[in-house]
Amino acid sequence: MHTEHAYALPECRNLFYGGRFHVPQGGYGRTLNPATQEDLGPVSNANAADVDAAVQAAHLAFQSWRHTKPAVRAAALREFGNRLRTHAEELGFLDAINCGNPVREMAADVHFAAMQVDYFAGLVHEAKGDTLPMGDGVLNYSVREPYGVVARIVAYNHPLMFLAAKLAAAVAAGNTVILKAATQAPLSAYRLATLLQDVFPPGVVNVLSGDTPCGQALVDHPLVKKVSLIGSTATGKSILRSAAEKVMPVSLELGGKNPLIICPEADMDKAIEGAVKGMNFTWAGQSCGSTSRCFVHRSVYDRVIKEMVQKISQLYRCGLPTDPATTMGCLVSKAQYEKVMSFIDSAHKEGARLVCGGVRPSDKALDNGWFVTATVFADVTPAMRLFREEVFGPVLAVIPWDEEEDLLRMVNGLDFGLTASIWTKDLARAHRLASRVESGYVWINHVSAHFIGADFGGYKQSGLGREEGVSELLAWTQTKNVHVVL
Repeated sequence: MHTEHAYALPECRNLFYGGRFHVPQGGYGRTLNPATQEDLGPVSNANAADVDAAVQAAHLAFQSWRHTKPAVRAAALREFGNRLRTHAEELGFLDAINCGNPVREMAADVHFAAMQVDYFAGLVHEAKGDTLPMGDGVLNYSVREPYGVVARIVAYNHPLMFLAAKLAAAVAAGNTVILKAATQAPLSAYRLATLLQDVFPPGVVNVLSGDTPCGQALVDHPLVKKVSLIGSTATGKSILRSAAEKVMPVSLELGGKNPLIICPEADMDKAIEGAVKGMNFTWAGQSCGSTSRCFVHRSVYDRVIKEMVQKISQLYRCGLPTDPATTMGCLVSKAQYEKVMSFIDSAHKEGARLVCGGVRPSDKALDNGWFVTATVFADVTPAMRLFREEVFGPVLAVIPWDEEEDLLRMVNGLDFGLTASIWTKDLARAHRLASRVESGYVWINHVSAHFIGADFGGYKQSGLGREEGVSELLAWTQTKNVHVVL
């Protein structure tokens, strides 16, 4: 099968470290277009020997990069951000054909990544310490120093954005970085490597692709001093176990089963629009921040469901990811498709009421892809699998509520706590619920958006650490105290 490509696919699919591309000792695999099953060619599969070579190159580069003036590091980051903007359409296209999300949204991802890069370029001088008054003849001060070689392992739902944006804080702080591309969608990573090749000194930013052994080798390597993950809770736990053997810090952005709460006094039109938008159907629901549990007060329950279904039918049409008119993409793989369909099947069996979707689209042009229509189940209860587990697909669970205390017990009754969205005109209720919801990122009368400078991260098993704000920069440093007797 072949589809016409708007941009040439990356010719070089090798590993990038030490400023050069290298043939992988671990050999090559293949990558596919999940919307068509077109074979998109070979991809590098790094093994432990490849990882060691990349880490050694990054460790060598760290010896000088750590002493590079902050303004120089900032200038490199700004140049990198400019290149992202220049190549946004191309990079967005590569992500669209490789991960299945709509091309328009993937190009927007690149611009958002560039904004984050610029933000951290402007923060390089904020990785600073303090002085402590000690009396005459004594000086006590602290400094923030980079860790060294650090690794960032990213997910497939925003392949380029995660790679590009997540190198910024670590590099700004003086670390050297190894990026591990998503196994399912590594194409944009190879193009990214060519764009940054002459921006940063050799070894400062390195790009690997591979499956689980590659990631495990990064976590286990003695010269890797910190690891961050954007991924599943199960993978996060595995990294934590390995990191414990090294007593190594980690940062984790993990899964979510996020609540969206509609109160009876809310602006109902906006709340319904928010409930639909918050599910991130555009990405086929493949987002850790999706508000996939919609708690609706019983007094407005029937209206919300009816109008939600109408709005979904107006806004979301499955289509080929490379078509700019597509408003909803496909799942990334057969395995993810089968997982999503298993949730739909269990919801039926456990008594949830299907109100829309739950099937493949009728368009024959999409028959080869892993498409599932936007799906809503009503009358979901806490006993159901759909209530408790993250689907990472386009399946929204709607739950009625009557009293706040019962609502909060349901909302907080899971081990997840990434995002939450609250819709109400009652200011007291808004602050009351926001204070009691166990989530790290809360919207009131808003949903889905991230804001540059606002810390993002989860409670409980949804993660450790915060990103996208000053906290992320500081998290890539360690503090040293110096006591001087004059």
